[in-house]
Amino acid sequence: MKTNNSGVAKALRAVGALLSAGLLALAGCSNSAQSGKTADASGTGASASANASAGVVTVMTHDSFNVPQELIKKFEDQTGYKVVTTAPGDAGTVVNQLVLANGKPGADAVYGIDTFSAYQALDKNTLVDYSSPALPEGAQALDGKLTPIDHGEVCVNYDTAWFEAQNMPVPTSFSDLSRPEYAKLLVTTNPASSSPGLAFLASTIYVTGENGFGDYWKALLDGGTLVDESWSDAYYSDFTGTEGSGKYPLVVSYASSPAEEKGATGVVDTTCIRQTEYAGVLRGAANPEGAQKFIDFMLSEEFQQAIPANMYMYPVADVPLPENWEQYAPPVANPIEMDPKEFGQNREEWIKQWREVAGR
Repeated sequence: MKTNNSGVAKALRAVGALLSAGLLALAGCSNSAQSGKTADASGTGASASANASAGVVTVMTHDSFNVPQELIKKFEDQTGYKVVTTAPGDAGTVVNQLVLANGKPGADAVYGIDTFSAYQALDKNTLVDYSSPALPEGAQALDGKLTPIDHGEVCVNYDTAWFEAQNMPVPTSFSDLSRPEYAKLLVTTNPASSSPGLAFLASTIYVTGENGFGDYWKALLDGGTLVDESWSDAYYSDFTGTEGSGKYPLVVSYASSPAEEKGATGVVDTTCIRQTEYAGVLRGAANPEGAQKFIDFMLSEEFQQAIPANMYMYPVADVPLPENWEQYAPPVANPIEMDPKEFGQNREEWIKQWREVAGR
């Protein structure tokens, strides 16, 4: 979910951009971006029905969906379905569009609904029951409707060389971060406009409680923590550990970020919170059978192995990770896991309280 220094990875998953503001407000403007094998997939119920009869399965995704074309072709060859993908925007925009569609989504399946947008999708009845039989052992569909496909962790990252040069210990807890000597070293992002910022807010609420997170954030901000509007600004401009000329050796980013920095950065694993991405069959789908087959395919070993390099997330299945991930970004052992329903029911109030503390 973080990008590397190459243009390819930056385009893939500047995940602060990946699931940014729309995930939070669920009302952003659609980018009307589209990826996939055919042109017009946004269509009406009539066009969706025509697609189904023609053997088409239409998949709505967030705008960072990226898989090798040979994988899509393999699915098409195996099933006889032609895959069309439509990407209206980030995860929040996707959910917002599904809610507005009210059972006429113009697509069959959806991928990219995540921990922080799942409740809205479920509460507004945008999905039908489907739990893939291809789910790996120990994994289960959320509310019987959303099948987990991949996950990432939002964590505080640190600049290894900076702390070594200062002969200063790396912080190891949320409590450390609120101390003045560390608070002034941290750059994070606005939870009202950035997905990792929202995840970090959620993690502070989980650790300090609903009645304590306001005081915690006051300590951070009074201590000098910088709040940027976007992940890319925080990571590539203000963080000292990348190519920018930043001044902050601590940044809210992703557990996968160190994979591309090759040891130059690390994560404070006690700060990591899990962000799971899901797929589901849409209410009103013209081709629900095709949607189910595509979800099953996303859980195949070959598809799961392609996720880290192409979408910068960890696969939900137990498949080998790329070598640089194994070395520099192994999976976090015990991340914070926020209940999607609890989060969804309280999200707007928590953001409102944060704004009051931050004066934004």
